[in-house]
Amino acid sequence: KAYLETEKAIRKATEQGPAPAHLRADLARAEQEILALLPTRDEWVKVNLGYGPSRVGAWQVPAASGAPARYELRVVH
Repeated sequence: KAYLETEKAIRKATEQGPAPAHLRADLARAEQEILALLPTRDEWVKVNLGYGPSRVGAWQVPAASGAPARYELRVVH
């Protein structure tokens, strides 16, 4: 259930165009909450989002232009 609620929050935040700073902070916090829930990195985790088989994963994005490496959330449903 937490995955589904957070996915909805992320979708809403990204569909509204340029977000004010507080929405970007909310999105970053939601992403960190999902990362904390995932048992592994760089592989898919099967989840039930309520409408068929889905997968969620955190994939490492290499460092570029001096920015640190980070994890990117990916959801397939």
